[in-house]
Amino acid sequence: MKFNEKLCSIRKSRGLSQEELGFELQVSRQTVSKWESGQSYPDFQRLVLLSDYFDMTLDELVRGLDVQDVRDMNRTDERVASLYRDIESGKESVRKAWKAFCIVGGIILVLFAAVVVVGIVSPHVG
Repeated sequence: MKFNEKLCSIRKSRGLSQEELGFELQVSRQTVSKWESGQSYPDFQRLVLLSDYFDMTLDELVRGLDVQDVRDMNRTDERVASLYRDIESGKESVRKAWKAFCIVGGIILVLFAAVVVVGIVSPHVG
């Protein structure tokens, strides 16, 4: 049995909702849901809390855990985090470019206004 299936089974056998278990472990219901669906795994501290809460050894709790699945999930999480960092960096570049565009546009507008005002104020020769 995979860890996520085992966790779900143990939780249900104890009559706990995901929200109740999350409260005991100080995580959200969504986090427990991700653990049970195999989308993520608890960190070591949470594994210890889970084993204590269910009165099991860590070995009993994680036996059968596919370590490669955990490694793959961590790599995926790192890639997603990297993408978010890249997006934030891109947003910052766009903000800087927009600010520069506004400053240059403002300067051009002031210069244009000055040329128009000077053209209206100075007498026409002719």
